[in-house]
Amino acid sequence: MKILVLSWEFPPRIVGGIARHVAELYPEIAKLGHEIHLITVEFGQAPMYEVVEGINVHRVPVGHSNDFFHWIVNLNQSMGHHGGKLILEEGPFDIIHAHDWLVGDAAIALKHTFKIPLIATIHATEYGRYNGIHNDIQRYIHGKENLLAFDAWRVIVCTDYMRREVERALSSPWDKIDVIYNGIRPEKKQHHQDFHAQDFRRQFAADGEKIVYYVGRMTHEKGVPVLLNAAPKVLAEMGGYVKFVIIGGGNTDHLKRQAADLGIWDKCYFTGFLSDEYLDKFQTIADCAVFPSFYEPFGIVALESFASRVPVVVSDTGGFPEVVQHTKTGIVTGVNDPDSLAWGILEVLKNPEYRQWLVDNAYEDLERRFSWSKLAQQTESVYQRVAQERSQVIW
Repeated sequence: MKILVLSWEFPPRIVGGIARHVAELYPEIAKLGHEIHLITVEFGQAPMYEVVEGINVHRVPVGHSNDFFHWIVNLNQSMGHHGGKLILEEGPFDIIHAHDWLVGDAAIALKHTFKIPLIATIHATEYGRYNGIHNDIQRYIHGKENLLAFDAWRVIVCTDYMRREVERALSSPWDKIDVIYNGIRPEKKQHHQDFHAQDFRRQFAADGEKIVYYVGRMTHEKGVPVLLNAAPKVLAEMGGYVKFVIIGGGNTDHLKRQAADLGIWDKCYFTGFLSDEYLDKFQTIADCAVFPSFYEPFGIVALESFASRVPVVVSDTGGFPEVVQHTKTGIVTGVNDPDSLAWGILEVLKNPEYRQWLVDNAYEDLERRFSWSKLAQQTESVYQRVAQERSQVIW
């Protein structure tokens, strides 16, 4: 089968989770014998065309833009133009697969022009992020998401939670939506043996302190203030021997003020952005990962912690309870509930044998439910279904 994929991010351009998802799924689909052409955005010194792990990657230029939305219009024009050229020169294609609303206009135009069925993966919705649609920008994005879901032959989402959300928020029929989890390559998490762990650890915490960390974006939906509000209770129970490490770029001024107001400033370390390699090392010396999100369609950060053999404490929201099995592969706590979060963290810190049991179960679960080769086969069966249905209709 020939598949044309549209994604606004692909390594080395990494904005959120889509880049990793696309970069790890399609090599596995290529291994199944399919020809993949991926159109994405130019970035730095990355070549305009290259073959990456069996994927034909086409990077397109995006002209000067006044703002983000103007940039998206230019992006879609460029992708549509290049996609049309590709279909005429390399075609025919069996499937177009679009990742999120940002590439929706180009995907829909190519679908109608060349009569190729469109599959859309909806990674998150504007409605879910903001618990409703409240202003013109959100209405615009919501409208684009609606159009993409409507025009898609089938919609793929990453959890049962997202299936319910897309049905409700984007009015998609339940039986048009397929659930295929995100995955991870556990081997990409290098378990460093070649560095002096104790010296490295001292950059973050004193020798007697446990390390509890959050890694991710510093946006409202990630719930970092809840972790800070839980910290005093954890410190009280642990005799003060805990360091809270907050990892990620973005504006942390409000969080630093909150830490100072709570009187825990000396127990918090805001690292800013850490490279993947540095983060891999850090995870080998950490004691507990905490993700107290308000909204989380899937929670790939939990899988990354599983792969790094760090126990996880998450909030009971979105896809987290599907990814993290409570008291088996991690601990699920109440949303926006500092007391519940503190309880979860203390369960991990106070019970080393239980902690190890959670870590072992979680690592096993990666192969069972989150292996890209299995997820690629599930994606392939959606492609085959759509191609079969397409062959039986006159467009």
